Amino acid sequence: MIICILGGNHVPKTVVKIDEAADVFKLLGNQTRLTMLKMLNQRDSCVCDFVEIFQMSQPAISQHLRKLRDLGLVTEERKGQWNFYSLKKNNEFYSFIIELLNLIDDQDEKLNQFKEETGISCN
Repeated sequence: MIICILGGNHVPKTVVKIDEAADVFKLLGNQTRLTMLKMLNQRDSCVCDFVEIFQMSQPAISQHLRKLRDLGLVTEERKGQWNFYSLKKNNEFYSFIIELLNLIDDQDEKLNQFKEETGISCN
């Protein structure tokens, strides 16, 4: 990755090498992972949120999150018995992927529907 300064406004712009871009796009080419990132851009979430929202097993959700974590796109923090994930905004690819995430519709509806149907929240 290369960081360069453009114009007089000194706004940093990320230039990503093509092989790194391909890895990021490959990872985000999965609808579940892309949705997870969009949701994490809006708020931190627990594994249990994702299990219920996506109707997937905890191991399957953990695999998706591991792939995002391995590329450094998310961070994990343990709070009691729960693991919470957040979008890692200081990641080298953040400015690259945020442009894409900003073009995708918000995913609050999925989280709100989950909370209404189950009444569960690990926050």
